[in-house]
Amino acid sequence: MRKRFVATTLGPDIRRYIRMGTIAASLIMVSSWGVGWLPQAQNSWFAGSTIPNPLRAWTAGVVICAAGLVLGGLWLVRCWLRLGQILQLPFTGVDTSCINETPDEHRVHDQKLRVLNRAIWCWTAPLILTFPIMSRDVFSYLAQGRLLHAGHDPYGDGISAVPGWFMTGADTLWAQSPSPYGPAFLLISRLVWFLTDGGPEWAILFFRLLFLAGMAMCMWAVPRLARRFGVRSDWAQWIVITNPLFGLYMIAGTHNDTLMLGLLLTGLYFLNPEFQRRRILWGFILLGGSIAIKPLTVLVLPFAGLLLVWQPGQRIGYRARVKVWAASLLIVGAVLTIFGAVTGLWFGWIQAMTTSGQAAFPYAPFGLLGLGIGWIVDAVLHTGIEPAAQVFYSLGTLIAAAITAWLALLPRPQHPVFLAGIALSAAVVVAPVFQPWYVLWVLPIFVIVGAWRAWCSVLLYLLVAVLIVAGVVDQLAVAQWIPILPLRIFTAALGVAGIATLVFVDRHTRDAFPRLTKA
Repeated sequence: MRKRFVATTLGPDIRRYIRMGTIAASLIMVSSWGVGWLPQAQNSWFAGSTIPNPLRAWTAGVVICAAGLVLGGLWLVRCWLRLGQILQLPFTGVDTSCINETPDEHRVHDQKLRVLNRAIWCWTAPLILTFPIMSRDVFSYLAQGRLLHAGHDPYGDGISAVPGWFMTGADTLWAQSPSPYGPAFLLISRLVWFLTDGGPEWAILFFRLLFLAGMAMCMWAVPRLARRFGVRSDWAQWIVITNPLFGLYMIAGTHNDTLMLGLLLTGLYFLNPEFQRRRILWGFILLGGSIAIKPLTVLVLPFAGLLLVWQPGQRIGYRARVKVWAASLLIVGAVLTIFGAVTGLWFGWIQAMTTSGQAAFPYAPFGLLGLGIGWIVDAVLHTGIEPAAQVFYSLGTLIAAAITAWLALLPRPQHPVFLAGIALSAAVVVAPVFQPWYVLWVLPIFVIVGAWRAWCSVLLYLLVAVLIVAGVVDQLAVAQWIPILPLRIFTAALGVAGIATLVFVDRHTRDAFPRLTKA
């Protein structure tokens, strides 16, 4: 009866909100054509066409598109919250365990999971055709691919080493900065540049198709990992992948973090002591691939090895640790060596990891503190701000490494995946840069192990809405003759009003914020 109740009685409402979410994503798509990023490259079809002019060149069109972008994002948040309510998921984040579920409950959760997967694909489809929003990092990917194709070392040279680099649309902060990406991703970027000859529309499409594969891996791995660790698979999928933050920042924003996460989570799934050695081998290979996309995931490696020898509450001998760590280093090292040899870059990413903070404005408190220390040192010794700031950022890297080592060497460690989430969180806290999509690095880690409380849900719902509005306001791309400050103020005011409506006015969604509405 319960299975039939979900399939029939709730069916029309489910279809309604999937449809409404698709309309919201379509509004985002159209709005991005007016205020999304697009370089004025000679081989760009849209940049050389007058068709987008009513949206990109006329003030009225730009204002309407900016409003549509923020309202479409918040509308998608509402559809996400309502879908969770209608599917009767653990909305407050409690009772997410599936350890004692019956076969009937298992089937119901699987059915809800299929509904969520359908919603994900429906909401993501329009985002494939957006101009990049929330970020223009995709153009730095393309520029670094060009750099490698021209015979330069992206770990030693900035994108300004090639002529006409500013035509690719990459942020000028990358002009003198080394690439923070792994050799596998630089190889992919080079291939995209070669296939598209730098044409931005085709390049964006190629990258997005690749990142859709990363999203598909996340969709496959998250529910399986959650169920393996005793957490409801449908709730985990809803919190992590159905979450509008994922689609807007990872697909519409076109970030390689999608591929990094997909390889990481899929690799963790195969690292199961109950599996055959061949599957475990694939787990480490996938983990090596993740590191070769974004080297930061090397922090997960020691905890991934512990998954093979960990038992709750039991002590892990150092001989067992050394054995699994040596095997993991051998396999992952071989993967990285192969990519390093193919690209000719070898292990240059290790040094580049310590200096990548130069490539973005330091929104993070640790980054601002580093600039403050650099300013003080410069005022006294006249050495410049950068040297002292870089020393401070290097200290942050050492702190993250020390925390990782300490957690990995605990005699009776907690869940290895949970500890990996702590290590990644520490790395984000002491990083000189913070970007909104960094939340998606650690969110799946804590969700699949059930490290969740009621306040986490309220914080997440609010954070999703705030980061979407902040991403739109910060990354509006408009023509030089259109004043950007008034447009940002207007968009921010509209976003704040929309968030207030979700939290305090809408009788359905305000139930998601009981601690705020009761206050």
